[in-house]
Amino acid sequence: MKQHPDVRWSNAIRVMIERKLRDFEEAERLASKSKLTEKDVEWFTQQAAKDAAKRVRKLLHESNG
Repeated sequence: MKQHPDVRWSNAIRVMIERKLRDFEEAERLASKSKLTEKDVEWFTQQAAKDAAKRVRKLLHESNG
C-alpha cells in the first residue's frame, strides 16, 4: 500500500465490500425464487465435478499424446 500512496485505500475497500454485498443480495434473491432442493444441488455439484474431471483427463491425454 505504501508503494501506491495515490490510491484512496478506504474507498477502494468500500467499493469492494459494496460489490460483494450486491453479489450476496443477488444470490439470495435468486435462491429465494429457486425450486431446487438440496438433493438437486448435490446432484448438480457431482455432475459438474465429473465433467471437470473428464475435461482434465482429456487435456492431460492430449498433452501427452
